Amino acid sequence: MRIRCLVVDDNESFLDAACAVLEREGVTIAGVASTGAEALQEARALRPDVVLLDISLGDESGFDVARSLAEESPDGATVILISTHSEADFSDLIAESPAAGFVPKSELSASAIRRVLDECG
Repeated sequence: MRIRCLVVDDNESFLDAACAVLEREGVTIAGVASTGAEALQEARALRPDVVLLDISLGDESGFDVARSLAEESPDGATVILISTHSEADFSDLIAESPAAGFVPKSELSASAIRRVLDECG
């Protein structure tokens, strides 16, 4: 199954690198966003399978954006949180969030996305 993905991050160079890597590995990049408002708009318009969402979006919290995505479309895209920080730094917040899982940015790959999707059922 080809995964359609929306990547949400406020770092333009990371967006470019992540999209290039994921596309090379067979993931379709449906779109990108750099703010919570753009993420909600793009998720609505593009209806991706997965939203890769940075925990820190400038002054915004990725956790708040994840909650908004889940409230707006409970049957929508699977949210996977990403960060340069380790999962242990945010483990309680990740567990309390509606996100399906977490992938460190340094380990972002198609197989990491599929692993989270498999784990969430």
